[in-house]
Amino acid sequence: MNPSLTETPGMSRRGILKIGLCASAFLATAGLGASLSGCSSSTPASGFALLRNSDLPFLRAVIPVLLEGAATAEVVAAGIEDTLKKLDYSLQHLSPQMFKLTQQLFDVLGMAVTRGPLTGVWGSWENASSDQIRRFLHRWENSYLNLLRMGQGSLLKLVIMAWYFRPESWAHCGYPGPPKI
Repeated sequence: MNPSLTETPGMSRRGILKIGLCASAFLATAGLGASLSGCSSSTPASGFALLRNSDLPFLRAVIPVLLEGAATAEVVAAGIEDTLKKLDYSLQHLSPQMFKLTQQLFDVLGMAVTRGPLTGVWGSWENASSDQIRRFLHRWENSYLNLLRMGQGSLLKLVIMAWYFRPESWAHCGYPGPPKI
């Protein structure tokens, strides 16, 4: 006979829900705090419609790690700026609610006070190694907190969508492009 979750000495369902609720409240508060304190400017970076200067260091650091295996390192490095442009374009087509959540995710990942505890990257993103970023992504992908898993999944999907939006990326996966009409 299997003991129920409440009879085991580990975490109970109630405990897991409490942790999830506390983490959700923490992330929401941190994102709201960043927005209200002016930590995260809502002004787009030069050349972008929605991506802000505070978003770019994180994205420039994480894109090559997320795209490992999608192309050679040189091709990925050469395509980062265009991928950022396509990501910016994609963000313009999100619903206002989804864009706000994405912006909160970028805020939490950009603020030093939340970045360290949540990602394990205690310094700036520009100084983070590929291994540190891989560990952060793996940690979020396998987290028992649904919010972190959703954040990792959203980030991955946004970057992959922006990368494969570029015709230059199609050859690596064998896609000939849309049919000619």
